[in-house]
Order: sequence, then structure tokens, then C-alpha cells
Amino acid sequence: MNKKFWFLLLLLMSLFFVLAACSDSASDAEGEEDGAGETEGTDDSGGDGEGDSINENGTITYAIDQAPEGLFIDGFAGSAIDSQVNDFIHEDMVTTNENLEYIPHLAEWETEDNQEYTFTLEEGVKWHNGEELTMEDWQFAIEVLAHPDYEGPRYNYVQDIEGAEEYRAGEADSVSGFEIVDDYTAVITFNEPKVNNLENLWTTPMPKAELEDVPVADMMEAPEVRENPVGLGPFKVKEVVQGEYITLERFDDYWQGTPKLAEVTIRVIDPSLVQGALQNEEIDIMEVNPEDVEDLEQLDNVRVEEQEGLGYSYVGFRFGSYDYDNRTAVDDYDKYDSKELRKAMFYAIDREALVDTYLAGKATIVNTPVPSVHWIAADESELIQYDYDPEKAEELLEEAGYVDVNDDGYREDPNGDEFVVTFSHYAGSAAFEGRSQALMQAWEDVGLKTELATGQLIEFNTYNEMKENDDENIEVFFGAWSVGTDPDPSGLWHSEAEWNYGRWLNEESDELLDEGLSEASFDQDHRAEVYVEWQKLFNEELPALPLWENLDLYGINNKLEGVTIDAVGVRDHHEWYVTE
Repeated sequence: MNKKFWFLLLLLMSLFFVLAACSDSASDAEGEEDGAGETEGTDDSGGDGEGDSINENGTITYAIDQAPEGLFIDGFAGSAIDSQVNDFIHEDMVTTNENLEYIPHLAEWETEDNQEYTFTLEEGVKWHNGEELTMEDWQFAIEVLAHPDYEGPRYNYVQDIEGAEEYRAGEADSVSGFEIVDDYTAVITFNEPKVNNLENLWTTPMPKAELEDVPVADMMEAPEVRENPVGLGPFKVKEVVQGEYITLERFDDYWQGTPKLAEVTIRVIDPSLVQGALQNEEIDIMEVNPEDVEDLEQLDNVRVEEQEGLGYSYVGFRFGSYDYDNRTAVDDYDKYDSKELRKAMFYAIDREALVDTYLAGKATIVNTPVPSVHWIAADESELIQYDYDPEKAEELLEEAGYVDVNDDGYREDPNGDEFVVTFSHYAGSAAFEGRSQALMQAWEDVGLKTELATGQLIEFNTYNEMKENDDENIEVFFGAWSVGTDPDPSGLWHSEAEWNYGRWLNEESDELLDEGLSEASFDQDHRAEVYVEWQKLFNEELPALPLWENLDLYGINNKLEGVTIDAVGVRDHHEWYVTE
């Protein structure tokens, strides 16, 4: 599942994660949402439900504005869109409450030292194929993610288990740190005690009976992943039409009770059609863009729910490439190495104007990549405030040697050579085009010639693939992460993280991130201090430009009730229902 409950993540997700930011019960996933903040769980019913009977044959359409990648087994998905789909289908061993604290779900746990954990599984939980869930399914998932042929984005959620590294290197036949005691009991041993071993553990099982005969190298393209995935969640897959819709039907043997909806269709919709689709009841619930809110609030049959969440948007810079064999960033691209250049590009952006114009004011300006909902978030008073100041931007560029030497109106680099900022942004709503042009114009206004990579906005899934593969067109890029419930930023910004898409490599950053997971950081005050220091470093070095915290916005048909929304997104899908 996504590490919104995961994924992401990822993200995320570009945004993502995930990619993307941004999936497991608290992972990062990268996505395209523009929303964020602090949270309190809410049951977003249209009313109190009194006097309205539940339609036991109720069906709804859940809309998304980007086509999923089509990876419907958790462990392979990396985008926030796939994670939204998977949340209906899959379940985790653990989950989080409205305070982002980890609590038991399918399993309970005990540990005395944060290194060895004993998990006890709920008995009688059924897969969609009728098989009972056992610890072999969880072990199978762990060993898929640690397998030498695994090409998905989630190895980091198993790499700290004892024996995972040897298994991945082909030096062992199993992950030794996962010991099955019986069908409902397992002991997991980590390499060392860490404050967030549980939070960074992959906790979504895979259906061994369905997948064990599929070679791991083939799983991402297998029909068992893309067409007929088997899960544990409240809804099972009925039909998948790639790029168009996924139809889900009620799973009567769901372990938390029979879901109240009979069927859910997840449909891809053009963002420009959202208002009409909600008004005409063609769709019933959707995460909407800020520019849609004012019009949606005028509709009698629709309510708009706002929720501070775990997402933020940023502009990233490319510093190198990723060595997938050794799992580390490589510093081999120096075009944006100048900190003064990056600072100048930040000061050149009028973020308040962007939020007002393209986000209808539904975002909060920030200068850190840690969402304010997390207890480690640095207070803005401790950070450099990169308020709009084009004159300061020009001063920094002059000092760094970016000057116009040939009087063509554009600055050359310190060597006197032509300098062009190549900017990329993924496709989506109409506001994305305007936003990308506004960012480019901001840099042009301080003398930096700026061009749009590929000449146009890039299809979302293609965009994520380009970032993952260090495509030469990705230099300066827009992204947004929906991060995990664990506050540790390592999964996105450590030099070893795949989702560190800018490939930032900074020794001091790595040391602080490692210290945040050390034995000393079992003291929460110490851990908070370490992460604040890391945010100050990030705020000074600017490997990326944090733009704003996104606000999660949902348009919901008033007939749909029982929807719970909190910082990790929508949840408790089995409790959703429609009234007569």
C-alpha cells in the first residue's frame, strides 16, 4: 500500500516518488497533487446519516486525473496514483492512527531492543482467492523485494533486515533475519537497533500462492500484477482496462467485515472535466486541484473537504546520476553546483503569487522539505526565508560570475559560455502549464535563459521514468512528494536513496541523517535536534527549492458517506457507503 499508509511516495512520485516520492504503510510516493500540513482525522460524511438508509448495492466512481502505471501489487508500485488504487485492494501488517503513530493492524508486535521483533498475525484473514494469510506470504514479499532480480523501488524497506544484503547479492538462499515460528508468528531481526526499524519495514504481504511460480524478473509485467492482482483488502479486482478504468467488487470475506459498497470503479478523467463530472454524478469522489474548489463549492450535490497532509512541492536540480549496482548517487554533473546560482533562482520566484494564481491560495509557503505535521519540522524562524527578491537574485548571480558578456540580455556562465536553464514539468491540469511558464519567466526576468525540456510538459509516467533513469533532459525539474508517516527524510535525500532524484551527494547531510537513526536518537529530543540541524543544512545548501506545502482537497458527492480523511489520505474504504 502507499506509504501514505505505506505509498508513498514518493513519491513519492515528481512530485512523488516516490517517488516519487512517495508505498508500504508509510512510504514515500511521488505524485502530482498540490496540497499539505498538520492533521486530525475526520469522518467526511455529508451529514449524520440519520434518516438515510444505506444502499447495500451501492456503487461509486472514484476518479483519478492520471493513468496509473498499472502496478497493482504493492512492492512494485512507485507512484501516488497506483497507490490510490492499491489502497482499495491491499492491507498492511501495521498502520498509523490519526496522530501518525504506528499501531497494529493485521499483526501485533513485541520488541525489547528495537532489533529483534516478534510479530503475531491475526488468524483467519483471507486473500481474495480464498487462501488464508500466513507468515509465509509476508516472508515471500520480503524476499521478492530483496531478490537479485527485483527491479522495483522498495528494496530500502527490507535492506536493514539481517541477511537481506547477502540474499540480494546471491550469497544466500533466504533472508536469514525473517524466521517463521508458525503460520501466525514470525521473528524479524534487523542488522542493528534503530529508532525507526518498524517504520521502515515492508509490512505488506504478497500472495505467495499466486506469485511463487512467476520469476521475480518477470513480475512487474506479469498479469498477476497488472491484470488480476490478489489482495487482502475490502475490494477485489474485477476488470482492468489499462489507461481507462479499474473495476473493483466487494470482497465478502474481508477480515474487518463486509464492505458497505458493492462496487467501486476507479476511472481516469481529464482534469478539465472534473466539475461537470461531479455535478452530473458521473464520479463520486476525487482529489481535486485548487483551481476547481471555488466552482465546486457552488454545487448543491457536492462537498469539498480540505485536509492538511504530508505533501510538498519543490524544484529539483540534477547533480549527477545513480549507480544502481552500488546503490549510491554519483556526483558527475556540475552545471548547478553553484550554491549562489541555486539561491538566486529561489529568490527570483514569487511563490506567494504562484500560490494565489495557480493554487487558489490553497498552500503554505515553506523553506524545508519536512511537512509541518511532523514533530521534527524546523520552525520557519530558524530557517533562511527565501522571499521574493529579484534584486538579491541578480546580486548573487553577479557575485557568482553569471554575467551578460555579449549584451544579448542573457547571462553567460562564469567561463563566459552560454548558460541555459533546462526546466521540466509533468503534464496535468491547465494550471500546470501556467505554473511552469511562470517559473521559467521568473528566471528569465533575472537574466537566466530558460527553456522547457522536450518543448512541452511531459506525460506523468514518462516523466517519472525519465527521472529514475537520469535522462539528460532532466536538469531542473518540478516535483511533489507525498511523504511517509515516519519523519525520517533519508528515503528522499540520502545519497543512497533511489528517490533522491537530483542525486545530491553531501557528506554532512548523510552523517546527520544517519545520526537521526542512531542509538542516541532513541532520545526523541536528540533526534529532533539532529533533524532540525539537517533542515538548516538543506536550507543553506538548497539541493532543491521547497516551494509550498500542499493542501489535500477532495470533491465528494453528498450521497457518499463514511469517508475518513486524515494526513495520510482517505482510508477505511470498507466503511464507505451511499444512501438511498
